[in-house]
Amino acid sequence: MRYQPIENYGIVGDLNTVALIGLDGGIDFMCFPNFDSPSIFAALLDKEKGGSFQLSPVFEEQKTKQLYLPDTNVLLTRFLSPEGVGEITDFMPVEELYSGKELIRRVTTIRGEVQYQMRCSPRFNYGQSAHVVQRVSENEVLFACSDAARTVLRFVSSVPLHIEGPDVVAAFSLGPTQTADFLLEHVEKEHDRDRDFAAFVTQSLFETVNYWKNWIGQSTYTGRWLDMVNRSALVLKLLTSHQYGSIIAAPTFSLPESIGAGRNFDYRFTWIRDASFSMYALIRLGYTKEAGAFMHWVERLCHGIKNEDRLGIMYSINGHRQLEEKVLPHFEGYKESSPVRIGNDAYGQLQLDIYGELLDSVYLYDKYGEPISYDFWKDLENHIDWLADHWNQPDEGIWEVRGGRKDFLYSRLLCWVAFDRAIKISETRSFPLNNRWREERDKIFNSIFTDYWDAEKQAFMQYPGAQTVDASTLLMPLVRFISPKDPRWLSTLSRIEEELVSDSLVYRYRQDLAAPDGFVSHEGTFSMCSFWYVECLSRAGQLEKARFYFEKMLGYANHLGLYAEQLGFQGEHLGNFPQAFTHLGLISAAYNLNKQLNDSRNKDVNH
Repeated sequence: MRYQPIENYGIVGDLNTVALIGLDGGIDFMCFPNFDSPSIFAALLDKEKGGSFQLSPVFEEQKTKQLYLPDTNVLLTRFLSPEGVGEITDFMPVEELYSGKELIRRVTTIRGEVQYQMRCSPRFNYGQSAHVVQRVSENEVLFACSDAARTVLRFVSSVPLHIEGPDVVAAFSLGPTQTADFLLEHVEKEHDRDRDFAAFVTQSLFETVNYWKNWIGQSTYTGRWLDMVNRSALVLKLLTSHQYGSIIAAPTFSLPESIGAGRNFDYRFTWIRDASFSMYALIRLGYTKEAGAFMHWVERLCHGIKNEDRLGIMYSINGHRQLEEKVLPHFEGYKESSPVRIGNDAYGQLQLDIYGELLDSVYLYDKYGEPISYDFWKDLENHIDWLADHWNQPDEGIWEVRGGRKDFLYSRLLCWVAFDRAIKISETRSFPLNNRWREERDKIFNSIFTDYWDAEKQAFMQYPGAQTVDASTLLMPLVRFISPKDPRWLSTLSRIEEELVSDSLVYRYRQDLAAPDGFVSHEGTFSMCSFWYVECLSRAGQLEKARFYFEKMLGYANHLGLYAEQLGFQGEHLGNFPQAFTHLGLISAAYNLNKQLNDSRNKDVNH
């Protein structure tokens, strides 16, 4: 099997980047040292040219299992065979504990005398730049690349290393309880080579385990489905930059949304939309520190672009806006799904909904975190004033269509949210209020009920005159635009169920009827839309149905509780992995459904 299923992977990370580790023990994707750095391992996108870090026992037959140490991002890959049992512990010491950027792999024999083989095959700069291997000692080499960054990786092992061309290999045997360690680090300064290597690995392992356990222990959530909620929180934390406070949409690029159909995009950036929703989910769980770090990132962003026309929809983790899209023609793509893209041309699109998501997150942070500063408010004022002049125009919308702009309902809805939350912040804080915001808010409100309501179909449609509904409409009651029990909303929900819902799975829109998105291929169901659907059901009082579908959706997670963006026809994971939007949708749905079930139980007891 040249390409493992996307769902066969787990991730580890250090709050700078992540690595994807397969059930076979191979690291097949890693951008290093940062989320948006060029890849050093990308076998997931080209088996031959991408590069990988293979480590496994030599068994004739075996079963493999993968699990996280509970409430951590430390990953165990276990190999079980009649010949013996071996185990790999993968982790990255987090940035808050260690200044270095390191990936550590410890292999342990549990039973038997086990033979292992290791091959570290980095391919720098997305597989485009050559490198040389320099021997330092029997157990240490340097991978030195001549790319623009002059990248150097230090590779240290507790077993002898052999150089084979551009790769480093090792073959070794371990008896019961014996271990071998491997460390790959980004060389930024001279290191202490006299340290006890095995003791350092052991100490950093325990400190990393304790870090994650202490972090998850700060969560205020104690309700149902705790393991899945905690795992989703751990994913969101892994996708957060410690240095900048920004939150990326996913750590991978060009994993296909549809095999062989061109829907392959780079998600290693901070979408204002996704990050704002992530902040909402983290606040729900009591993580105001992370919410505050993101809010400071936004504050710096808004201050830095106050002379520009409008807010960008997405930025690099450090706030840079130019994310020019390029194709890597030398990569064949996952299961030959080309083109393989880096960068994302959507950065230049007009997506008016981002103002609503941003202002909603500011409103929530101001309410549950810390009061925002006056200077931040003045910068936000400029953006809201810009929106007052420009909300009434077509845009590319939440789904980033590449087939032409439309007057999308979701964009209008979130423009209403932007004005509504701006008004609420100003009233709560007694900031001076621009009365025009109220006028524009009410114009949008009336427009949605007149221009987007189809009396014949008894539903709010994707855009005026559209023939289909859109799953993003599920956010209407979630952003408190309409009551979740309003007759117009309930009939819209019924229309969405009829057109877009398949059991617990929800499609974004009907491609044959929706606004053209620039692609002819079919796609999978969007998992975040499924969680929106569950939350709508629970808010509407349909608790048994909501719980049934929510728990069915939990069954579509991979073996570690992770989700990609979409699910294919056979339940296979599609798109970039893991996807922040899916995990924050799970947190929000679980939080609301748990609360509704508790409220319902309390009512029954009182009766």
